Amino acid sequence: MKKFWVHKANSFKEAEDFDSKYYSAMSVEERLEIMQFLRDAYHKIRGVEYHKIRGVKNESRKGLRRVIKVVQ
Repeated sequence: MKKFWVHKANSFKEAEDFDSKYYSAMSVEERLEIMQFLRDAYHKIRGVEYHKIRGVKNESRKGLRRVIKVVQ
């Protein structure tokens, strides 16, 4: 079973500060992995299998490669 934890904040500002510090401490790869996981979960929940305009299979990972440029 996977464990998880919860942070309880007393205000929206405190929660925003906590989130900023939490995600800033992660590596770029970890943040991209989380973003891709959320994209995949969204598409799974919505049942998006085909692109609505072109009628082709949705390839969200390839879309990510086209819009993100890694700068050294």
